[in-house]
This record gives sequence, C-alpha cells and structure tokens, in this order.
Amino acid sequence: MKIFDLPAKSSVLSSDASNHVVNEYSNSDLPFYRKLGRTDLTVSCLGIGGGGSISSEDTLHAFDQGINYFFYSSDLHHYIYSPMSDALRQLCGRSSSVREKVVLATVTYLKGTEAATAALLDQFTELKMDYIDVFFWGWIGHNDGAIFEDSMHTSRDLRGSNSIYHRLIERMIGTSERMKKMGIVRYVGASFHDLNLAQQWVDSPLLDVVMVRHNVAHRHAQDYVFKHLDANNPQRPGVVTFKSAGMLNPLWETPAGLPKDCWQPSVPDLYRYSLSQNCVDVALMGPEKREHIDAAIAGVKQGKLKPNEIDYLNLYGDLHRDRLSIEEVSPQRLIYQA
Repeated sequence: MKIFDLPAKSSVLSSDASNHVVNEYSNSDLPFYRKLGRTDLTVSCLGIGGGGSISSEDTLHAFDQGINYFFYSSDLHHYIYSPMSDALRQLCGRSSSVREKVVLATVTYLKGTEAATAALLDQFTELKMDYIDVFFWGWIGHNDGAIFEDSMHTSRDLRGSNSIYHRLIERMIGTSERMKKMGIVRYVGASFHDLNLAQQWVDSPLLDVVMVRHNVAHRHAQDYVFKHLDANNPQRPGVVTFKSAGMLNPLWETPAGLPKDCWQPSVPDLYRYSLSQNCVDVALMGPEKREHIDAAIAGVKQGKLKPNEIDYLNLYGDLHRDRLSIEEVSPQRLIYQA
C-alpha cells in the first residue's frame, strides 16, 4: 500500500485532538502522557509495537486517538512489523508535518558496534526518516554481557548531532535540517531478557531507556528493576514494559482451578497492571486491530489498579504459572465479577 492510498479517515492527530486527550486524563492517577525518564520525550503510556501485525490504517488510528509511542523492528520478525511501515513513513518521514509529536523507537537484535551501521541504514532507508528518538539494542540475554558492554560504549557515537554514526548515515542517505538538529539517534535503550544485566545497567549514563518483560505471571522486573528506581529522580532512565498479556500462554485465558465467577482480567487490565507499577512509563502493546487500541485506551481511563486488585492479579498470575493451587488461596483475596 502506498502512503497516498491510506484512507482519509486515518488523518494525523490535530492539536485540538491532542489537547482533548490531555484534558480528558488531567485528573487521573494514571496520566496518559508522561516524561520518559530523564529524556525530554513526552510519551503516551500505551505504545504500539508490530507484534500483532497491526495495519498502517490502524496505526494511524492509534495516533489519532493520542498514542504517540511506536516501536519498530528492522530485523527480527520484521515481516510482522512491516504492515505498519507505511504509517510510520507518513508520521516520521522527511515530509511529515507531525514528526515532533511522534516518539519513534526502533530496535536491532544484531549485537555489536558494527551491527549498528547495518541496522541504522536499513531503518533510515525503509522509513525514509530524519532521526530516531530511541534506538534499542534488543534481546539482551544472559550470554550477552560482554558484547552488550561493547555495544553500550557506542552510545556517545550514536547520540546527538555530528556523532560518528550521524556523519556515516548522512553520507549514505543525505542530510536534512531535522537531522542536523537532532542527529540520527536522540537516545539509546536496551531490551533486557536477563534482569540481572538490567539491574547492572539501570543507572548507567550510557543507557537512557530500559525495556523489560513484565506481566502478572512474570513479575521479577519489579524486584530487579522497578523497586530500585526513584519516581522523583529526574535522572532515572525511562522504563518500557512488553509481553503484558503473556506469550506462549495467553494470560487472558482462565487458569486452572479459578472459580468461574471470579474476575477474569481483560488484556487492557493487564496493561494497567504494568502501568500501576513504580516508574513504568510505557506498556508496549501488540494489537491486531483498532478495536484493541480503543479498548486499551478505555482501560487507562479507569486509572491505576487498587492494591487489592494488584494482589488478586498476583495470585491469578501464580495460578497461571502453577506456583500455587486454588486450594492454597484465601477466599478473602479473590475478587468476583460484578
């Protein structure tokens, strides 16, 4: 699909629409927009990733509804991310009139300083953009400590204008006024699958944004990362979560033994669970269609989960992971459907 084939109803977000979204959430304990850690980026608390092969039309719908954080892979699973590429070219390409309202995060799962050149060239060529807001090193596992450290030392060469990588990409694809001002990468992030490494790097000045798996059944990020951050510290890194709804074992499916009349959380409830944690800025979604986006936004309107709801969802996650049986759960901790 070409950009000019996109339907008119998928128009870009106007200033009036953006102000409406801000005002609608102004009194919420779960603000829709927040500062992404120590960066100067203002992000929506819900982000769009391509894991559900969301279409460009529905990606633009998300932007029309106020979502401004978009996550894109140039290598691993690129085929499921690519359906949103037309929308990202329209929102972030060199001719975009709304580029400054978008926070574009891209990722490469190729590790090492030499891999960055190939990944950046692929991303700039495909999306025809001027700059990336957050460039992520992806899937940092327990065997990646040494190569990740090497990769992180490229942060100063990646970030800002007139950096080494800026000059390299500029020679390859040409420059622009936006690129001269911003550089090709504004901030550097990492997506951790090893939480010990995440804990080691969370205070590093080389790392601006931390991305970790977190959901009701996998809560280790709360102990390894979230509790070590001070929400009032303006120098803390930004925090993004992924896999809120599970992966191989969908968390919206009822765990064995749970009484039928107990609260069965929806996917938007699972996003709220992550967003109710300390210092979480963005819960990354993998929606398949615009109805999923609308439901998630409606969920955020309900505000943070209450302590008893978080406690219940902890039990719910433990039941999913077979850490306990329903017979071990006090009935007073259960929440029943209204």
